[in-house]
Amino acid sequence: MENRIAIIGIIVENPDSVKRLNELLHEYSDYVIGRMGIPYRERSINIISIAIEAPQDAISALTGKIGRLPGISTKTAYAGYQPEED
Repeated sequence: MENRIAIIGIIVENPDSVKRLNELLHEYSDYVIGRMGIPYRERSINIISIAIEAPQDAISALTGKIGRLPGISTKTAYAGYQPEED
């Protein structure tokens, strides 16, 4: 299966879910290109963006697991189809 490039946007409203979120991201760390986290203290939330290159199934599995965490919302945006170069 070919890899896809995507950005996963995550909003964390429940700090109790952060430990499990970080564990999930560590499980998929081989696919992570980069990560940026922004604490928005005025609203008591954290905003995280993850750049990832992985098979579609792996991205879907990760975002599904993240989306089931209490107090965490996630959305994924994919790059257009890009065939891999030889």
